[in-house]
Parts: sequence; C-alpha cells; structure tokens
Amino acid sequence: MGRILVADDHDSLRRGIVRALSDAQHDVDEAPNGNVAIERLHEGQYDVVLSDLKMGGSDGMDVLRTAKSLHPNTAVILMTAFGSIHTAVEAMKIGAFDYVQKPFEIEEMELKIAKAIEHRRLKHEIEYLRHTQGDIYDFDRIVGASGALQSVLTIVKKVAKSNTTCLIRGETGTGKELIAGAIHHNSLRAGRNFVKVNCAALQENLLESELFGHEKGAFTGADKQRVGRFEQADGGTLFLDEIGDMSQNTQARILRVLQENEFERLGGTRTLRVDVRLITATNRNLQQMVANGLFREDLYYRLNVVSVEMPPLRERKDDIGQLASFFLRRFAGELKKRVDGISPDAQKLLMRYNWPGNIRELENAIERAVLLTEGPQLSSQDMSLGELTTTQPSGELTTVVKIPPTGIALEEIERQAIIEALKMSNWVQKDAAELLSISPRVMNYKIKTLGIDYARGGRRVMEMVG
Repeated sequence: MGRILVADDHDSLRRGIVRALSDAQHDVDEAPNGNVAIERLHEGQYDVVLSDLKMGGSDGMDVLRTAKSLHPNTAVILMTAFGSIHTAVEAMKIGAFDYVQKPFEIEEMELKIAKAIEHRRLKHEIEYLRHTQGDIYDFDRIVGASGALQSVLTIVKKVAKSNTTCLIRGETGTGKELIAGAIHHNSLRAGRNFVKVNCAALQENLLESELFGHEKGAFTGADKQRVGRFEQADGGTLFLDEIGDMSQNTQARILRVLQENEFERLGGTRTLRVDVRLITATNRNLQQMVANGLFREDLYYRLNVVSVEMPPLRERKDDIGQLASFFLRRFAGELKKRVDGISPDAQKLLMRYNWPGNIRELENAIERAVLLTEGPQLSSQDMSLGELTTTQPSGELTTVVKIPPTGIALEEIERQAIIEALKMSNWVQKDAAELLSISPRVMNYKIKTLGIDYARGGRRVMEMVG
C-alpha cells in the first residue's frame, strides 16, 4: 500500500476517490486545490500524487513541477477532461507517470496507482542494489559520444575542479541537471550536499521560504522553524534550475548571498553565513531578459562566470541510438520484461523525430514503449512520438508551408523541404528520399541542382543561402 495525495477542486469527486483509496488500505491525504497540494508536498513525501489538471489557483502542471522538484521519485497521475488531453500528454514529457480521462471507473484509477507504486518500488530497489546515486554523475557514465556533447564535457571537467559559479543554458530536457550534478560530484565539495531547487515550480513566497527558510510565525501557516536550502547546502553545492523564473525580489536576495555569503531566514533577525557553490540553469534568454528589465544585470554577470551550452537532442542525433539503448536496458530491468533491442523501423522513427522535449522526452518514450510492448523488440507501433504518430485522412494534411506576403519561389520551398528532410534523416540521403517519396537518384539530383552543398560522409549540410 502507498501514501497518496489527491488534489481536485470538485469536492464530491475528490472525496469519492479518497474514500475508495482509503478502503483499499492506502494512506490518503486530500487537497481542495493546487495551492494546498503544493503546501502538502512541502510538508511531506508521497508515493503517488493524483491531481486534476484544471483547478483554480495553481493547476495540475504546477503540482507536477513541484512534485518532481521536491520529490523526483514521486509518481504523478493527472486527471483530465477530453479537451485537455493534449496538455496531459505534454505533461508526460516533463515527468508525469500517466493520466486518466474523466469520467473514469475507480478500478481504472486503482490499477494505475498500483502500477505507479510498483514502478517506484522497483526504481528504489535497483538504485539501492547498484549504488547508482553518485555513480550516475561520473563523466565516464554520461551517455553519448557526439562531438556536441564531448565539447560540453571538456568545459565541465575544467569547471568541476574550481568553485566558480556556473550557468548552464539549454532547452528543457537537455540534461542540465545531470551536468550540474557531474560538476558537484567531481569537485572538492563532493563529500557535502548537492541540493536542487526548481525555481519555476514555486510561487515567490514559497520559493523564498524554500531557499532561505523561515522562523516560526513568519507568516500564516508557519507553525515551526524551517531550514532553507542554502543552509542545507552549506559546504556543498546549490543547484537552482529555471533561474529565469525567479522574481526580482528573490533575485536581489540571491545576489546578496553571492556577494556576502550571508542571509536571514524569513521573519528572522539573526544573520546566517554559508559557504555554498551556486550552479544555475535556464531555458530562457537571460541577456534578453536583462535588456527588457526582467532580470537583474548585476546578478546575471555574477551567475554567468562560466557558461555551459547544452545542445538539444536534434543537434546530437549520433547519441540517440546509444541513449535509447541505455534507457531500454534500464526500463526492461525495472519492469522485469525481456526486451532485447529496437527494431530497424523504430530506430528510423527515433532518428526522424525532432525531439522537442529532448532527452527527457526520449526517456519517457522508451519507458512507455517498454511498458506497452508485447514483443522481444520495440517496434515502431510501440512508439508514441508527438506529431509522427498522428494520422489524418487523405486530403486533411496540416499545411506546413508558409508563404510570405512578398512571395517565394517554388524552387526555394522545394530546397528547404529537402534540407529539412535531410536533417530529420541525420543526413542520410536514402532515408530523406523516403520521407519525400522520391527515389535516392532524384534526391541526389535535387541536392546538386538546388544548390545544397552536401558534405558527403559527414553529418552536416552547409546551406548556401541565396
């Protein structure tokens, strides 16, 4: 049995779910809205969080982000109406375990919760047996051999040996947290705490309490003293993810800690001193935010002593096969299923897809495929990859070509389509030709006649912009 949090602003539905799960011997807490759910997550840990997607105040996505920030191994199941299924699928890309469409039978929900609890138990068991908590940050264990990744690791290995503040940039899901962990665990601070906070998951007052702590009575509901993350990270490293989502008031307090190594808890008067190395990450353009007055310029330069740019997965497609195999072995072991590999058709699908959710989306896709597959190999039918799995009747294809008001030559549209097909096919002409339903011979002819300088034997196309 597990500890479960049920969050829904529909009182009768929430109470019905709580009653059914309690009857099944689960330890159940409830929250009438997203704000209360987030408070519950700060107070304790749950095996499963069952949250409505649309609620007043903080919604299911806020609950999801908070749960994954505070308790990464907590499984989050979202309840969604038909019109919000697309959002629920997007939520799975950033870490939701599953979703269920309303209305649903309670037996369906109980089955999903049982799977989530078993999945969590297996993950804990494997982590314990393999002692991987620290090992995953060894440079030799970071999966990928592409030039883009190796360039990053060259910088990171140098940064790890210092106490320098580091800013990691990159799209969501590119592995910024993994790189931050590698910097800490390969530094002289490796024996002390590596503390992580997702700034986007918390509202301003909650974030300040999370970072700096608070004294009893500092605000309504502060019934006891709380030690903040800066204190927890004393002597070690504090990783602030999504730093661009932080308010300017909180930015000012962070700047003071960087300059003076001291702060006060909320509601407190005693000044606390700490020795913390700060690593931050963002998927936003902080320079543009500084120009727009949304991010403090002095803090930006304090954070950006060393900048690490994490390449998106679409720019390191050489790593997709290796990453997919790594995730396959891991999830096959956790789910106790014998899956020996990935079929050629499925591999081709993985290479063609653009991966807007990057490595996190790839991980979730492989986990779901391993869970659903009935065969000895993952097939293309087991994959669920965004727009590539969307089928539409003939004659109802979505328009993807945008013609500017000034007009554009048909030849240029054809040229751009071929370049895009080459990118999706990892620069393999035969596969690009298949995408465009032309022969390899015609593809080769088009590359020459349309002025596309194709680097044979390599992985790059140098576009001659006319």
